[in-house]
Amino acid sequence: MNPHSLLASASINIGLAFIILSLFSIFKKQPSNASIYYARPLSHHTYISFDESTSTFCRFLPSISWVSRAYRVTEDEIIEAHGLDALVIIRLFKFGIKFFAVCSLIGLVVLLPINFDGQEVHKSYYTIDSFTISNVRRGSGRLWVHFACLCFISFYGMYLLYKEYDEILNRRIRQLQNLKHRPDQFTILVREIPLCIEHKARDCCVDHFFSKHYPNSYYSYQMVYGTEDLEELVNQAKSLARRIEDMRETSVAKKHKNKLSLLDALQQKTSKVDFLEEKLQALCHKIHQLQCKDMLKKKELAVAFVTFKSRSGAAVAARLQQDSHPLLWITEMAPEPRDVSWRNMRVSYRVVPLYRLGVLVAATLLTVFFAIPVTAVQGIAKYEKLKKWFPPAMAVQLIPGLSSIVTGYLPSVVLKGFIYVVPFAMFAMAKVAGCIARSKEEIKACNMVFYFLVGNVFFLSVLSGSLFDVIGLFVSHPRNIPSHLASAVSAQADFFVTYILTDGLSGFSLEVLQPGLLIWDVVKSSTHGCQRDSRPYLYSLPYFRIIPLVSLSVLIGIVYAVVAPLLLPFLIVYFCLGYVVYINQILDVYETTYETCGQYWPYIHHYILLAIILMQITMIGLFGLKLKPAASISTIPLLLCTLMFNEYCKMRFLPSFHNYSLKDAVENDELDENNGVLEFHCENAINAYSPPGLRPVNFMASESSSTPLVTS
Repeated sequence: MNPHSLLASASINIGLAFIILSLFSIFKKQPSNASIYYARPLSHHTYISFDESTSTFCRFLPSISWVSRAYRVTEDEIIEAHGLDALVIIRLFKFGIKFFAVCSLIGLVVLLPINFDGQEVHKSYYTIDSFTISNVRRGSGRLWVHFACLCFISFYGMYLLYKEYDEILNRRIRQLQNLKHRPDQFTILVREIPLCIEHKARDCCVDHFFSKHYPNSYYSYQMVYGTEDLEELVNQAKSLARRIEDMRETSVAKKHKNKLSLLDALQQKTSKVDFLEEKLQALCHKIHQLQCKDMLKKKELAVAFVTFKSRSGAAVAARLQQDSHPLLWITEMAPEPRDVSWRNMRVSYRVVPLYRLGVLVAATLLTVFFAIPVTAVQGIAKYEKLKKWFPPAMAVQLIPGLSSIVTGYLPSVVLKGFIYVVPFAMFAMAKVAGCIARSKEEIKACNMVFYFLVGNVFFLSVLSGSLFDVIGLFVSHPRNIPSHLASAVSAQADFFVTYILTDGLSGFSLEVLQPGLLIWDVVKSSTHGCQRDSRPYLYSLPYFRIIPLVSLSVLIGIVYAVVAPLLLPFLIVYFCLGYVVYINQILDVYETTYETCGQYWPYIHHYILLAIILMQITMIGLFGLKLKPAASISTIPLLLCTLMFNEYCKMRFLPSFHNYSLKDAVENDELDENNGVLEFHCENAINAYSPPGLRPVNFMASESSSTPLVTS
């Protein structure tokens, strides 16, 4: 990729980011867009005030007030309002800023001058290869400087990882202490409950078993039922109630527009509303009938939530094997009530491995299929090589400047377009893997998406990008293939620069603008022919999409930190913009629908440590191909040290993220008992795990608040 292609990519991405962010700052000031840009505050009935003193003209001027607000928000404020899981995403961006700021300083001050002065690459014009390790002569003593920088970056990365892990763990302990009243601390999930032969049911079996084996700590239980039909009826009733409410609001909004009298307007709507209300009452009556005990007994599942009188009792019961048969009475700590995946409660524990195998096969097939567009993208990026093998591609040169756009900007945009659908596809697969909690579904999706991106976007981009070079070398100089392989790997740095620019500048800008919701809101209001919908467009924070994509950028930056230090400043811009954007999204747009108290961080730690290991393995190969075997051998102890650090972190931190400390449980029990609230928490715990289809329903049209939440 020549300098003109890189300049074209940078110019287009910077220009698009400026335009999109300016549009966002304008749209955010408009009261009509509050349901999109203030979805979370509106869902919590928080009053949104637009400054009335500001003139209409000022509302159409871009501003950076949302940026300054992002840097004023403290971590404690994020935890208090949104939980530790939301903070984990912000800490990932902060890690990137701290890590790559130091790496950029080392790379630009130390490595870049050495690489540029290496004189291994001879060209009529400078490319990014002139600033990479490819430009250092083979066998040069300057490669020891690269080795020293490799050691520094590795140890600095491990130091930051240790500090972050320790800080997140301390915050997790404090968060669990603050949330000690949560029902999941008193409750365990029991699966594979055997059928009582005498009563032909399982509920009596649960009560008998835990009353006998845990007489001092057992409190009560809640059976789980297959209530798919009930849940469908409840959803229908909710939809019908919303429709009735919308019709009433529409009639009020239209009565002033139309030339009909108030009496005529009411006559047009009353009959239809009355009909829908009768239908809603019939649905509610049917729901109450299906909720009776006799009807539910036929839908009983081999799953129950068992509540104990103390946290310590629940913690002990969750860790013990309850029966000599390992596939009976399987227990674990229950997820938070909001986190329960009721859909997967129907999946038998015995067939969960089959579900996971099916998901693995589907993810593998998607990964293999995705190799086709990645290879095609690299063919576009390697235009100079492509036109030798595919002469019609030379037609691009007929339009001045088009080849720079095609090779510099188009490949990263096409790749980003294909990548966009991957997290959603993987999340859909994770939902059918039999996980009992929504958080486990998202964590599984995070893992699948991350390894998919590492395999396809990183490794396949390097290999397919090098393929054209390898073919050319094989034809012209077959003996020189090994000596040029290292430069072929580092030559992909220019593509990853454009990828980081596209994913960061354009990607984050589109994330904050929410163009899809804007278009949908306009289309919906135009279709209905009424005022724009005031209900907020509220969605849960997409961990499965954010964490893997940002972790991939961390991996790219770490692997290329020593190879191509010119990439590092772009990553600082990437993480700074991402930090600002996701502070805004967490505060105003997304809702945190559950709280795992930081269980995402061990996976992020693993992703970053994998990146450090890949960097070291890459440098072992590069030092060898640069005829510096001593540096390659010296890197091996560094690699072993990193692996030992990983094992230590697993022993030091990981158990505290998977288990609830018995010591903390006993201390919290004693504190609650002294305050006289222990029994109250137990009662709340058993009521919290009522299945969705069994919860009390009342869908009669409720009066909306007369006070608007948005003012202009």
